[in-house]
Amino acid sequence: MPQTPSLVAMFDSSTYNRNVYHSKEESTADLYFQDNNLLSGSLEALIQHLVPSVDYYPDRTYIFTFLLSSRLFMHPFELMAKVCQVCIEQQRLNEQGTDKSHIRKIAPKILQLLTEWTETFPYDFRDERMMRNLKDTAHRITHGDEMYRKTVQQIIQNLIRKLAALSQYEELIAKINAQSADRMAILKSKPQSIQRDIISICSDPYTLAQQLTHIELERLSYIGPEEFVQAFVQKDPLDNNESCYSDRKRTRNLEAYVEWFNRLSYLVATEICMPVKKKHRARIIEFFIDVARECFNIGNFNSLMAIISGMNMSPVSRLKKTWAKVKTAKFDILEHQMDPSSNFYNYRTALRGAAQRSLTAHSNREKIVIPFCSLLIKDIYFLNEGCTSRLPNGHVNFEKFWELAKQVTEFMAWKQVECPFEKDRKILHYVLTAPIFSEDALYLASYENESPENHIEKDRWKSLRSALLGRA
Repeated sequence: MPQTPSLVAMFDSSTYNRNVYHSKEESTADLYFQDNNLLSGSLEALIQHLVPSVDYYPDRTYIFTFLLSSRLFMHPFELMAKVCQVCIEQQRLNEQGTDKSHIRKIAPKILQLLTEWTETFPYDFRDERMMRNLKDTAHRITHGDEMYRKTVQQIIQNLIRKLAALSQYEELIAKINAQSADRMAILKSKPQSIQRDIISICSDPYTLAQQLTHIELERLSYIGPEEFVQAFVQKDPLDNNESCYSDRKRTRNLEAYVEWFNRLSYLVATEICMPVKKKHRARIIEFFIDVARECFNIGNFNSLMAIISGMNMSPVSRLKKTWAKVKTAKFDILEHQMDPSSNFYNYRTALRGAAQRSLTAHSNREKIVIPFCSLLIKDIYFLNEGCTSRLPNGHVNFEKFWELAKQVTEFMAWKQVECPFEKDRKILHYVLTAPIFSEDALYLASYENESPENHIEKDRWKSLRSALLGRA
């Protein structure tokens, strides 16, 4: 059976292949091509186009694009059942007199398709119906042939290993989240003089930027490509069996990644608002500016934007006496790079530069591209909302899905980079578990450090002192 090429090689968006030759014996009346580019087709014809035959195997970019986008129309387990049905009927695999040599010609191709599905979209198989369909399909096409039995076992073992790793990761994230709590108890007793801060744990901005990159790449690696699409799948009110498919696991890893961004933003704001001394607060601001600059140099745009977001929160930005002591020239440059105007033009230019560097890189250090995740999600959302999925003739708009897949496949290449930096478990533990303030607690700490400047702030300060500290 042929080895699956590396995903990075397949997902090189600079050579993304839209050409899907229709040499397969099938009716092309329901598939519309232009210059060998597949532009649209009926759902049934697109499914037919996915299924291999003795003399045909679908292009890998077509396989990825269709498996990614088809979930907007049907559940993965329904697609798997349909693929199995087409395989059996088309190749007459359920007939008693089927020639064994014919089976040996088609079986490797169908097993290859199942391999690609399980490797690229393993999370689909958390649904028990998918696992049943996978095993049923594999059994039917191999007829217990020893030649293929080991291949099927290998596919299933690799899949189970990936799903077990995912479960362990989700348990770890839940455990980490449980260890972090609001710092209100600390704020009430005010022992800031003995309170640890980030600089006491890590005084080198470059080292902290490296550790943030560790967290980013680990969390990126667990996001399934389908999560970007499943975030937009509408629940069908007539579907009584959707619970297995529509539970929170569909987008859990993407959500955990967004939660990490929010945590880092709030951690930065907490670290700045906590110290009583103005000089200490200014030092922490300058430290995070240097961390953010190192993140930019590494290609870690997500941590960079989280740090900038934390420093731009109102409880931080209102600390005018603190900011007066900060040399802000470097911060101004970073803000300019991540300026949201013109649809984040400066950031997108920097991202393209990092992506280009990654393509020609000779080391993992140069391969690192960590996009600003919220903007990537937003781009995919607007692509999905801005283009119709169905054309007036009922065809699936495959042009849209080529574009959708192109954006997701770039991400797929970036998420596979192994972090080249050495782990520092002490720093990682602090960043992931140090308690952070809620927005109200941030405002209260900010008012406590630099008094309210107007009646609105004074009223809010009194209200927060009463609600959070139990003081009048």
